[in-house]
Amino acid sequence: MARPSTAPTTFVDRGGAAALAPVASGSFADRHFKYLLVLPAILLILLIGLFPLVYTLLVSFQNVTMLAEDTSFHGLRNYARLIHDARFWGALGHTFLITALALPLETIFGLLMAQLFLERLPGRQVFVALLIIPTVISPIVAGSMWRLLFDNRFGPVNQILGWLWGEPVTILWTLRPEWVYPAILICEVWQWTPFMFLIFLAALSNVDRSLIEAAQIDGAGYWTIFARIALPIIKPVLFIALLIRGLDLVRLFDIVWVLTRGGPGTRTETISIYAYVMGFQQFQISYTAAMAFVFIVILTAIVFVLLRRMELAR
Repeated sequence: MARPSTAPTTFVDRGGAAALAPVASGSFADRHFKYLLVLPAILLILLIGLFPLVYTLLVSFQNVTMLAEDTSFHGLRNYARLIHDARFWGALGHTFLITALALPLETIFGLLMAQLFLERLPGRQVFVALLIIPTVISPIVAGSMWRLLFDNRFGPVNQILGWLWGEPVTILWTLRPEWVYPAILICEVWQWTPFMFLIFLAALSNVDRSLIEAAQIDGAGYWTIFARIALPIIKPVLFIALLIRGLDLVRLFDIVWVLTRGGPGTRTETISIYAYVMGFQQFQISYTAAMAFVFIVILTAIVFVLLRRMELAR
């Protein structure tokens, strides 16, 4: 037998009719129990996420180096130095250049591969399993492997190009300024195109087949169906995939470091490599902190604008 409610009630007059409304009762813990449950997790996330950012900001106003640990307030000295640092802006430009070149290539190849493997091809599962192998390889290992492949004396890339060209080819992929970017892009696209391929394959597989069949009955062609039906449907997934890969590309370090060390000179030096050199080789800790904070602000602004555009496009 159900027990009657013990919560006190009061009469509320709504348009001349009396209604019974319960009055909130109980302690603070009872009324906010759901918030108290998630509070420890929120505090832990804030501690892990915000503490490094706040500490980096504090260090950027100090003068901590390998020779001195001056924790007094030095104002905006490091930021003023950063504004006039041509190497920093060059590294920032190299980072966004690699991102602007690699991201469209990975997206296009990933979409084409996903569209190809939508069909029930013989041995489809085997080919998909083989294609994703580059993604699970460490970037350091991938960069080392491609450095050997690009080697002028023992690497097979120049030998294969020589067979196709009909005479010996001696391309210094990791040393000549005109070839270092193609070498980086080949390695980067080879490793991360399968990641985009898997995301797009999963998205395209969930497109309603009835829409495609209806378009085929109306006489729409293969690419018309893809551009007018499939692509708009997977647009949110496409945007998220671009955002994930773009954020991963702007912190590119491993492959470039193994292939070129940022060279020749500083021609391929990314922002991550420059921060590593200044922070862990020259031990300019406060200056590196200022660099990291400025980069975080720039990246946050870009992501905010992209997310806003995504919301407006809905």
